[in-house]
Amino acid sequence: MRRRPGRADETDREWHDHLLADVQRQRTQREKSYRAHALTMLPPICAHCGREFGGLKVRELTVHHKDHNHENNPADGSNWELLCLYCHENEHGRRQVADAYDPAGHEAEAPTVTSRPFADLDKLLNKRE
Repeated sequence: MRRRPGRADETDREWHDHLLADVQRQRTQREKSYRAHALTMLPPICAHCGREFGGLKVRELTVHHKDHNHENNPADGSNWELLCLYCHENEHGRRQVADAYDPAGHEAEAPTVTSRPFADLDKLLNKRE
């Protein structure tokens, strides 16, 4: 294995594994903080199918970010909704299908009008009178 430049004690693979583990650890900590907060704020009911979750079944509820931005975690929970595993998967699947049909994004700009086919039509009609 090659040694990572500047780090004589780590190979590229070890460095990659270390970096990946660190990213996953940070993600888990972030999820725990807003998940715990969301579970105290919101009733343990899937916002889409209405199924209720209690006891150990609460682990089947996930926090869905309405704007799909996992960094947007307001304290009032306005960007969250609790979804069961199935509805959460369905929600993200629908977004992937929408992205496949419109890769530019869901908020495409309105097309720019370059021609005016009825320009000066009123003048033409007034000539005939």
